[in-house]
Amino acid sequence: MMKALIVEDEKMAQAQLARLLRARFPDIEVVKFTDSVRSTVEYLATAPPIDLIFMDVELADGECFEIFREVPVKAWVVMTTAYDSYAVKAFEAGSIDYLLKPIGEEALERAVGRCRDRLADSSQAPGSGIDVEKLLAAVSGRVQKQYKERFVVYVGEQIIPVRMADIAAFFSEEKANYLLISGGRRYLIDGSLDALEGELDPELFFRISRGAIVARSAVQRVNRHFSGRLRLDLQPAPPFEPTVSRARVEDFLKWLE
Repeated sequence: MMKALIVEDEKMAQAQLARLLRARFPDIEVVKFTDSVRSTVEYLATAPPIDLIFMDVELADGECFEIFREVPVKAWVVMTTAYDSYAVKAFEAGSIDYLLKPIGEEALERAVGRCRDRLADSSQAPGSGIDVEKLLAAVSGRVQKQYKERFVVYVGEQIIPVRMADIAAFFSEEKANYLLISGGRRYLIDGSLDALEGELDPELFFRISRGAIVARSAVQRVNRHFSGRLRLDLQPAPPFEPTVSRARVEDFLKWLE
């Protein structure tokens, strides 16, 4: 039987997670609920061994990273949060998984599965994956993702480095992907736009549609278009229709500010 602690200051969220665990995982026993940094520290200081902690980032009296400063956390940790930026950073810092609220069954199964894998590996002690200093930095917003600074493209026998500052857009055409540089030339690149999007600084690049990502520096003018969309004037003029899809208009205008 796996022993679990739920650290959550919202009663409804506590109850929902406990119900999901009871329904899906009868071999998991929730031994305690805590709702604050202080109550969690007090419990962990004297508690018998537990296997898994579902830990909300923002608690009634502060953020959960305070817990790690005050008491050793000897359990596998799954972060729960409504904020994706917290979640990804906490995962990178060594928590075995993260769950975005509202918590879904598939995500919960993934997290529990990862915990079981760790418990089955006798070489890993519970909590050994947590890099405490990195975690503290992560959930307090001090970890910065490293984005691409340049691309390397291949033209015949040439290998050409392209600086991000020189890129006006990325786009798809006839099942191939390209980057467009400020001089108007295009280069064939590997990989999908979906994968590429995660490597680009979101302050500098925005995905306006499924088939195009544009650089802020290339946007010269924004024009209202039919059906609630936007049409962009880019420099250089691209070989594709630079239209912001209706679903992305609001986010694009916020980004442009």
